[in-house]
Amino acid sequence: MKLKSSLHRAAIVLAGSVLGLAGVVAVAGPASAHTANVTGETVCVDGKNQVTWTLTNDWWDTSGAKVEHLNISAGEVPVKVGDPSVKLTNGTVLLAGNNKNPSQVQYTQIVDQAQADKVKLSFIAVWKDHTDYNNSATVQLIKRCAPPAPKCVDAAHATFNHTFVVDKSGATTVINLSDRARLCEGVEVPITAVSYYAPKPQFDVPQYLFDKDSGSISNTERTLTLHVDLPPCYTQADTFFGTEKDIIDTITANGPRYGDKKLGSRGLPGKLSKGPQAWYNGGDRSCVTPASTSVPSCDGSQAINLSNGGKYEQTFTVKYGDQVKTVAVAPGKGETVTVPAGAGTVTVSAEGMADQTYNWTAPEDCALPTATVVNTCEEVTVTVTNPEGVIPAEATVGYGDETKKLTVAAGASEKATFKAGTATYATIKIAGIEKEIKAALEKLTCSTPTANGGGGGGEGGPTLPITGAAGGTIAGIAALLLIAGGVMFFVSRRRKVKFTA
Repeated sequence: MKLKSSLHRAAIVLAGSVLGLAGVVAVAGPASAHTANVTGETVCVDGKNQVTWTLTNDWWDTSGAKVEHLNISAGEVPVKVGDPSVKLTNGTVLLAGNNKNPSQVQYTQIVDQAQADKVKLSFIAVWKDHTDYNNSATVQLIKRCAPPAPKCVDAAHATFNHTFVVDKSGATTVINLSDRARLCEGVEVPITAVSYYAPKPQFDVPQYLFDKDSGSISNTERTLTLHVDLPPCYTQADTFFGTEKDIIDTITANGPRYGDKKLGSRGLPGKLSKGPQAWYNGGDRSCVTPASTSVPSCDGSQAINLSNGGKYEQTFTVKYGDQVKTVAVAPGKGETVTVPAGAGTVTVSAEGMADQTYNWTAPEDCALPTATVVNTCEEVTVTVTNPEGVIPAEATVGYGDETKKLTVAAGASEKATFKAGTATYATIKIAGIEKEIKAALEKLTCSTPTANGGGGGGEGGPTLPITGAAGGTIAGIAALLLIAGGVMFFVSRRRKVKFTA
């Protein structure tokens, strides 16, 4: 009986021990296996810290551990390594693992060292039957995390920025090599600015080179300023990638163009420089400088001289009487239109020039008409002679109460004859000479009796005998010298050439 009681008690104690151990295993075993963890490290990438977070889960539960109460002290949202579209957020599930092979997942984030000295990530891991509250890691950020040295580039891959300003001083372009651009050793990028004469304020051809400026940008000379003057007329200005050898001296209808080489163009290489369109068309007046003058000739004609001091062909229109003549004058050249005598007013017109009008006036150096006077007891004869190469002379000759008008052609002579009377001089008035000339007659002794026996020089009066032919000749010579002297006296009083514009 006592033996059975002892065995019963021993069995009870043994069973209690087994149950106790089972309880310890049931309680302690799972608690130690529910473990999550996080670690972090950083490296410099493009001047900023790139922090990599590694999250692990040791527990075998296939539903995994859910991330809750996620807290990140600085930087961007971490993204999954290998799949940047997946971000680390509350609700992220850490896959199941075990004590031998925990699950592992990595996330990276970018942190600017200017924002903080360090960054901390913490979270709570939640399983279906357990919660791990102690999951955090802190990473000390790298200071002075400079970006890697940029790779050098050639001229075709460099980038620039520019400004382009047109004002009264001309066209100015300032070009800068971009901050992050580094040209390789020995690489220089040539840039040239040009300005042109232009036929219109909009693009048109032909254009002629007016001014130029050229330079280059290198890794040491990273800024270039170019300036060109503009002509005082219609113009075009361009700034392009290229040297002076690439300058187009004359831009023609079917000739070469700068095209996308101009800075600010849509295509290459122009678009390598960011900024406004580096070209200009404008101006407020034509690049032609037409002019005309009149040179009158002694024969009454005019030489209308047309000149073009501009850069483009100029068309002149010359009108007189019922005639209209159109004359094209090449740049820097001149042409002459001869207007005949008696044409009247001449009008010259051209674009960019006020109409010019001209009326013929005699030049000061023209040869003058001459006159001779011969008188006898019966007649007084005045002969007017006009030299070659002059306009017809209009002469009014007077003796006593009688006057006669003579029109004397160039190189010809005309006579006015009067019956001798009591007047002692003859008058000659030549058109163009302001003052009338008086020519004294030679005094004669006429003894020829009249029909009624009376004396005198007039009709019905007494007649005097002629002393001889020599007397008349001497009188003629004396009168000629007197007239010539009077004519020369009044030459300086002839009208001068006047232009009416």
